[in-house]
Amino acid sequence: MRIGISCYPTIGGSGAVATELGKALARRGHQVHFIVTDIPFRLGQFDPNIYIHEMDTMTYPVLRTPPHDFTLAALMADIIERYQLQILHAHYALPFAVSAFLAKNMVSKDHDVKVVTTLHGTDVTVLAQDKSLYEVIKLGIEKSDAVTAVSNSLVQQTKDVFSISRDIDTIYNFIDTDLFQPRTASHIRNSFAPNDEKLLLHVSNFRQVKRIDDLVRMFKLVRNRVEARLLLVGEGPELNAIRDMVQSESLERDVFFLGNQDDVAPLFNAADLFCLPSQKESFGLVALEAMASGVPVIGSTAGGIPEVVQQGKSGFLAPVGDIRAMADYAVRLLQNPAEYQRMSAAARSRAVEEFQMESKVKEYESLYRRLIEHSHS
Repeated sequence: MRIGISCYPTIGGSGAVATELGKALARRGHQVHFIVTDIPFRLGQFDPNIYIHEMDTMTYPVLRTPPHDFTLAALMADIIERYQLQILHAHYALPFAVSAFLAKNMVSKDHDVKVVTTLHGTDVTVLAQDKSLYEVIKLGIEKSDAVTAVSNSLVQQTKDVFSISRDIDTIYNFIDTDLFQPRTASHIRNSFAPNDEKLLLHVSNFRQVKRIDDLVRMFKLVRNRVEARLLLVGEGPELNAIRDMVQSESLERDVFFLGNQDDVAPLFNAADLFCLPSQKESFGLVALEAMASGVPVIGSTAGGIPEVVQQGKSGFLAPVGDIRAMADYAVRLLQNPAEYQRMSAAARSRAVEEFQMESKVKEYESLYRRLIEHSHS
């Protein structure tokens, strides 16, 4: 198949999943065209089946802002016609599904490209709350030939927010369980836990919905009962506030800010627990990466997290904001090696059995083929 993929090039979950999907499709013999504003960060080495089409946006004095969405639509239309694309897969309703809808209407009817939109969460949970964006996001969803979402929770939320009845398929996110697997990382543990302190890990974009302030408070409760350190990976709008909070709580010696990291797998290998106390989380890809690494998850019950982390089996979940319950769960695991080992093994097994890359890529392939066959019938 000839497949176009449009996604954000960032380190967030949607960009990572879209890029890994494209790479996997290329390995399976499909021709994959990334239509992007910048080269995706996880693209890696050259593949003859992968083409990169980077948008070049001009600025015009008459326009207050560059016409990104229209430029993207024009580029999509050009690639559809030039390479006879059969599928155009937009990751996020805004701007990609809307631009794909425009592109589809710009090309001749001879090019019956099918638009697939995957909802990753922010387009529904955050952007749709903006009245000026609501109708255009709804348009992108309704005009797509097929829509998928990364969790059942997000499917229901999308239908509720937009009052739509159209079919939305759940195709869970996936990870490379060979990349994320249990390994020793003694060099990292020696750096941050020289006296064999327990290591708690959090990876995010430091947005308010991640509730990292809750995590710091939770960690303080844990540290009062167990010798522990906290590793915070990522950057974002809440970073400075969290730095100030750590200082005000006198935790500077036990909390480490590691910034953005290209390779997080060794950090998962060094960690004893992964913490995800989010207020909103459509799936929780980082929780899955932790599980694949054999690291139990302490998190909230927000959004799609309970679809990834099985309560009492691959981790412990508590209501959003219940830092005392999360701290109690963490201490329970850290002080009970037998229960910890059972949960570590169960976390790895669930990641391998339910969220492996190959099975999810096949689900997307099946969806693509159904759309193409329907257009020929």
